[in-house]
Amino acid sequence: MAGRTWEPTKKGAKDLDRWLSKGKTVYTIRKTAKNIAPYEADELYAAHTFDWRSPITGHWMTGHLSAEGLLSQEGTVYEKKPDMREIGTPGPQVAGPTSQGVLDRLRRGDRAKASSRR
Repeated sequence: MAGRTWEPTKKGAKDLDRWLSKGKTVYTIRKTAKNIAPYEADELYAAHTFDWRSPITGHWMTGHLSAEGLLSQEGTVYEKKPDMREIGTPGPQVAGPTSQGVLDRLRRGDRAKASSRR
């Protein structure tokens, strides 16, 4: 991935905070729990826009996180958008059972297999 990266260290946090300005967006990569979302991609990215400064520390903030907090919570931070799906976009469409199979069984007269609600 091209562009700068910042590692979750004190030096990385200091470099990221110096590099930031109002409206800058950085990206982090999150791993997906396959036991909860088996059809989801292995990794998704999240975008974080730094749009205000803390009145107490003077550090750039994204939501409630400073640059140091983002690094410690999310891990490596990337300047360029990764080539993967964003965490907030809809997931892939996974095929489920179709009604066509049920209709075929009903037409053949096999009502016991077509509906188990009896």
